[in-house]
Amino acid sequence: MIKKTVSNVHKALGGVTDGMTFMLGGFGLCGIPENAIAELVRLGIKDITCISNNAGVDDFGLGLLLQQRQIRKMISSYVGENDEFERQMLSGELEVELTPQGTLAEKCRAAQAGFPAFYTPAGYGTEVAEGKETREFDGKMYVLEPAFKADYSFVKAWKGDEAGNLIFKGTARNFNPCMCGAAKITVAEVEELLPAGSLDPNEIHIPGIFVQRIFQGEKYEKRIEQRTVRKMKSM
Repeated sequence: MIKKTVSNVHKALGGVTDGMTFMLGGFGLCGIPENAIAELVRLGIKDITCISNNAGVDDFGLGLLLQQRQIRKMISSYVGENDEFERQMLSGELEVELTPQGTLAEKCRAAQAGFPAFYTPAGYGTEVAEGKETREFDGKMYVLEPAFKADYSFVKAWKGDEAGNLIFKGTARNFNPCMCGAAKITVAEVEELLPAGSLDPNEIHIPGIFVQRIFQGEKYEKRIEQRTVRKMKSM
């Protein structure tokens, strides 16, 4: 059995340099690769393109990279929780490519499966389709969307083993799985790293063939973007 474990996040991110394109899993602040993001901040690499469903918040997630002006371009679907993102976008400091959420997920999945492009009806007749090839199928118009091209995918899983097999939990299963194997190198950080053969094969969401490096993450904050609580009834 091939062991894909590395001892720490520093070794896991070996080879990252300025100007690269990164995929980062997660949905909102759920299931984001917190350790990988912190290491990217520490390394101080610049001029990067980030593909992520969202852009974190001002002081957490990808917001940390935005604060340090490390991101040149964001490819995202939802960015409404980050004031610094808004400021940089409106001032022209940050290049932004807004993508329908389903299209973003499929562009990841297409890259994972080795498809160069696909047709989707999402965005036809809007700015999303400007400059792109369109085609009619059965009386309905579709837009040709290219698959993503990325240097690294950084994902976060609940459990993983030394062979790179991964299990995701809850909402973290939205974008993390389709980013595995969608870049030249996939780096997985996990809450619990187990010996190969420890995971029930029927519970594995992503097989190790899609993962090149895996490490045990630490100090997860697991923040909530907007906490809503019910008021207690007076006695």
